[in-house]
Amino acid sequence: LVTVSEMRAATIIVFALAFCVGIYLVMRGGVPIVIIGITSILCGVLYTAGPYPLGYIGLGELFVLIFFGFVPVAGTYYVMALKINSQILLAGLAPGLLSIAILAVNNLRDLNTDRASGKRTLAVRFGKRFAQIEYIVVVAAATLYPLLHYLIFRKHPLSMLASVTLLLSLPLCKAVLTVDNGNVLNNTLAGTGRLLLLFGLCFSAGLLL
Repeated sequence: LVTVSEMRAATIIVFALAFCVGIYLVMRGGVPIVIIGITSILCGVLYTAGPYPLGYIGLGELFVLIFFGFVPVAGTYYVMALKINSQILLAGLAPGLLSIAILAVNNLRDLNTDRASGKRTLAVRFGKRFAQIEYIVVVAAATLYPLLHYLIFRKHPLSMLASVTLLLSLPLCKAVLTVDNGNVLNNTLAGTGRLLLLFGLCFSAGLLL
């Protein structure tokens, strides 16, 4: 539905808008934000472009963990506090893992078409069962992370309440294990996005209280 030229134009516009917002963030955070911004834009382009697109050679999960987990959490904290610590860095693990879960459902849904088009995601490389297990593992690890966070740092006990979201993930995990229908997996994809939002709100609230 989208032509190459339309996609190119949309990409340029979005990155340009991000760059404009980034000017203020650089004024606030300095060189670290410059490095984050340039690296993010570069990896955003290389994710689907160039001779070896990162998302097409099985590196999607790694870069999602970094740029949807560690970088945004630590970067957001840094531009507000102008400092960073191990607690904040590790806190990015959970949203990064749930972002991997979103990618895993997407790759599971598109397994056959990705294989036919030569896109070598982890689901294509290791098969359907791997993608299903990957989803369950990263969702469980993410939703249980607040318990580990408290055990490590002995701070913010209310943050452990975010692990209740594990119960909400059970229907999603069941769908991933039992459903082949693309429309249903689209619903699971959306449901995983909602799970990430709810988890983030609960975990953040627990850390603030």
